[in-house]
Amino acid sequence: MLEIGDEPPDFTVPMACGNAYNDVSEFHLAEVIDEGIVVLAFFPAAFTGGCTEELCSFRDSMRRFNECNAKVYGISVDLPPAQNIFIQQLGLNFALLSDFEQNVIEAYGTIREELYGVRGVARRSVFVIADGTIQYRWVRCNDERPDYTELVATIGEKVETLA
Repeated sequence: MLEIGDEPPDFTVPMACGNAYNDVSEFHLAEVIDEGIVVLAFFPAAFTGGCTEELCSFRDSMRRFNECNAKVYGISVDLPPAQNIFIQQLGLNFALLSDFEQNVIEAYGTIREELYGVRGVARRSVFVIADGTIQYRWVRCNDERPDYTELVATIGEKVETLA
């Protein structure tokens, strides 16, 4: 498991931007890491209750992240076309990254072996990257549902201290 102070593993994955079903481009962490603060919000699956609540909390707090020049990205193993529909349905104001090959969740130590019969989804977690290192990490360790508004507020406070 990655810890605070570790260098984040670099990766390249498809990015769903949500303007259309096939609005997909390539995301390379190394290309954005020097531009400011990067927030990676791992979530198990689109179109589920907890994931909807979590991502909507980020959506509703984007002004705070934008003011700090922080880029927020959701990441799951869903395919980009499904992520694009999810972005549209929720009115998300940030891109989703598709780790359908499960390489990123493995590299970040956030792979959940099984969830409701589905194998190899992301464990709900958040990493804040600044100055080339992990500055904050939160990983859900049990089945208890956190207060996402409070969690995102805590992440926002951390981002403000880094800006």
